[in-house]
Amino acid sequence: MSACSGESTESGAKNPTAGASAKSKQSPEEKEAAEAKRLGAFDGKALEKAAITGRTAGFDAKKIAKAEVEAGRGMEADKKACQPLASLIGGFTHVPAVSTVHRSLQPEKAANATVGSMWLASHSEENAGRVMKELRTAVTECPKGFKTLGLTYGKVENLPAPKLGDEAVGYRITGDIGKQKVPMTYTVVRSGGVIAAFYGVNMLDAKQAAIPEAVVKAQLERIADARG
Repeated sequence: MSACSGESTESGAKNPTAGASAKSKQSPEEKEAAEAKRLGAFDGKALEKAAITGRTAGFDAKKIAKAEVEAGRGMEADKKACQPLASLIGGFTHVPAVSTVHRSLQPEKAANATVGSMWLASHSEENAGRVMKELRTAVTECPKGFKTLGLTYGKVENLPAPKLGDEAVGYRITGDIGKQKVPMTYTVVRSGGVIAAFYGVNMLDAKQAAIPEAVVKAQLERIADARG
């Protein structure tokens, strides 16, 4: 919001339309890069490089098709307090990010029944802190669950969070899929302005559904390396 006035202060004084004209010619990638620079965040290209890819701590991390990712955008909870939870189910943070990248996570060993996904959302550090604060509140205020896009999530449980990153939240949501109840485990970690969210499900043992800390640590290390 303040970017327009801030960025055009100098040139705007000489030519009020110069700044607006230059901005209108920017590609979406250029606009994203400019916003990322202003906020001290990662743009899409930088975030893509920071995301784990390939074999990592017993899992294979693969890129997800954009169309598949976008299908989860805009999931609205029927209870406002639960929105942070609904947004993360869709693969996004409820506070719009500068950039987001997604990966599917498949176990390398057939004996491992835990599967899932992860995504990184880059924000200003202030907004990332807000995401975590409001997520904690949602876990506390939505124990009986919520509905979104006709789907029912009937139970939300707080879980011990790993002592990783700047702060972390762990929780389990039980989704009602047809007649089946599916416990989904989330581990959400903040590293500076980056939110790293990990989703796991294990149909054989819900207690083993969380994506292992070794995977989370590997991702946090890549984020730290990307910052330099």
